[in-house]
Amino acid sequence: MDYKIVENSLFARIARMVLKSRNVAMVLGNNIHLSGVDRVTFLQDDGWLAHELCHIRQFREHGYFRFLWLYLKESMRVGYYNNKYEVEAREAGMKHKKHMLAAKKAAGSVKSADLPLPADVKKGV
Repeated sequence: MDYKIVENSLFARIARMVLKSRNVAMVLGNNIHLSGVDRVTFLQDDGWLAHELCHIRQFREHGYFRFLWLYLKESMRVGYYNNKYEVEAREAGMKHKKHMLAAKKAAGSVKSADLPLPADVKKGV
């Protein structure tokens, strides 16, 4: 998926003030706007990236202006947190985090001593 990251974005800074948050990532079309966080730190958080990529998909699916209208209308109707587009994006981020946690847990649960030795390796030799 093609996207551009805009650091120190005025749009994200305004959103950061409105949301009273230390850092914000927000999407406008194919651009991820950041404020209070740098590109490297943002990209290291796979769940956060998955959340914002979901918004990029939503923009593509509905069209730029139509999605802005639908998103704003939904936010006015049920608020930011319950906005169905935010819920979908949060779920995308959480699915990714759950998948990563399960993979890390599975990788950490197998000890090399528990694995069978290859047929051509003899113990104690």
